[in-house]
Amino acid sequence: MAPLLDVRDLKVHFPLQRSDRPGAMVKAVDGVSFALDEGRTLALVGESGCGKSTTAYAILGLVEATGGQIKFDGRDITHLTRKERRALTGDMQIVFQDPSAALNPRLSIAQSIAEPLAIAGQSRDQQRKRVAELIDRVGLPAAFARRLPAALSGGQRQRVVIARALALSPRLLILDEPVSSLDVSIRSQILNLLMELQRDLRLTYLFISHDLSVVRHIADDAAVLYLGTVAEQGPIDAIFGAPQHPYTAALLSAIPLPDPIAQRSRQKIILSGELPSPIDPPPGCPFIARCPIRIETCARVRPHLAPSGTGSTVACLVRVPASAA
Repeated sequence: MAPLLDVRDLKVHFPLQRSDRPGAMVKAVDGVSFALDEGRTLALVGESGCGKSTTAYAILGLVEATGGQIKFDGRDITHLTRKERRALTGDMQIVFQDPSAALNPRLSIAQSIAEPLAIAGQSRDQQRKRVAELIDRVGLPAAFARRLPAALSGGQRQRVVIARALALSPRLLILDEPVSSLDVSIRSQILNLLMELQRDLRLTYLFISHDLSVVRHIADDAAVLYLGTVAEQGPIDAIFGAPQHPYTAALLSAIPLPDPIAQRSRQKIILSGELPSPIDPPPGCPFIARCPIRIETCARVRPHLAPSGTGSTVACLVRVPASAA
């Protein structure tokens, strides 16, 4: 069966608006590939600026892809017209990081959720029924329908944003750091809600996060991005159990452990060096300036994803030592 979402060698380059660098491009995404099967969750993880959100925006058509191909349910959606893209919005929706910024402060909760339904041409009666159903589905009291966003907590506002994203019954939901702005005590509630919705509605999630502990809780697979490229990807158990890229190993070593004794005894990997500029990335491995296990060939040869033997695919000419993995 073909994947619901298939991204191949995606590139998103932005022209640099500086007179001293004519023709220079910011390579925000520079050859990202992954496949996402229906009903599963793929996490895009990595540091800020690695290309996670830009990849998602290219899939949604919010930024133009410079190269590569994006297929949704077997259809090439890389360069759709505005009319074609509008027809696809019912199948693909996004939940942003900040629910306060995502909601119009002057609209009631019911009005916010009803917006996509009204645009889709549903009658007022249909809208009222669907809004009531969605408010209940995300675990909010019916009385909240008349309230404004300012009267709700951060977690409640995020539930409203999720309800609005579900209004047109999408097949793919892109979750862009959906819990990072919430209190720790509320995060698990929202994550559990998302997992329940996925199970009941057979949703497919593209989950964007820098928090690997959250990713392990919700995702089936993960793709680790670095400087607009995929460093490693595979099933969650393979990524967390035996990381094969030194960048993945460094990210995992930074996850806090609940056991203080284990936390003190674990060796944390501290990366030296600076993140290279996306305007002028290294000709070889993008990670070479910060890699603790680099060899001379890494400066000349750009690695490509290849099976690691542990279940993941990795873009590295070397392998993480067993002690670090």
